Amino acid sequence: MNSISNVWNHPKTSAAGLLIAIVTVAGVLSQQGVTMGTAGTGTVVTLVSAMATALLGLLAKDPGSPSAATNSTAKLGAWALIALLLPLPFLSGCSGATVAQDIVNWTPALESAVATVGSTAALLAPADAPIFTAATIGFDAASNLLVAQAKAYLTNPSASVLAQLQAQVVTLQQQVNASLLQSAKIVDPASQKHALAAIQGVVTIVTAMLALVQSVSSKAQVAQMAAHSTIKLAAVRSYLDEAQTAAIVADHYGEPVGLARVQVARAEYVEAEAGF
Repeated sequence: MNSISNVWNHPKTSAAGLLIAIVTVAGVLSQQGVTMGTAGTGTVVTLVSAMATALLGLLAKDPGSPSAATNSTAKLGAWALIALLLPLPFLSGCSGATVAQDIVNWTPALESAVATVGSTAALLAPADAPIFTAATIGFDAASNLLVAQAKAYLTNPSASVLAQLQAQVVTLQQQVNASLLQSAKIVDPASQKHALAAIQGVVTIVTAMLALVQSVSSKAQVAQMAAHSTIKLAAVRSYLDEAQTAAIVADHYGEPVGLARVQVARAEYVEAEAGF
């Protein structure tokens, strides 16, 4: 564990050196045609290289006294390095059974998040409650079906059951994305804040489930799923709170929030590259 301790205690120096090494090695591997598997429409090697390059840019700073922001960025870089060395839960499914169990493990949180959405209308201004209710009316039925299909896939991880799970996770993803766009139109600031926060709980869990399903789907299947995802992540990204998302993931997997932030960023990259 000393190497991990050193990364944490000297984050900026360790991060910069290792990120440079990662970019260099990734470049050599790409030239030699080594991919280490696919990630969305690209490869794992190009994904790691892109992440390392981006983090090097964040770590770069003109000479001067250290600041809290610099230290925060360096710590994030340290978590990114640790994330590259350790498996990330909802992106590391090796088998249908492993992924199916992880999806089922998310279902209590999904049910709780949907219940929170159901009770949120009472917190909104009278004029805003009907807008929110109309935007989220289908959550119960769609989430219940997704939970049922996740459990069915755990029992029988067959191609036919996977196809049903693929279709349903995209259906719910589209519902929550549409609800975010509709709720963003709420004018009252307090009502809008409550509405978006409640929906984001569902969005985070559905996104994790989508990443899991994607990890055991073929390239053609992922392309078909993405084709039915008409409201893209880019369209709703500005309405999401990164801190809230990371906190939900960190709590579920029992991991530090810093690691969860990197995990979420990586999942979003993979899904965006795939066309979601």
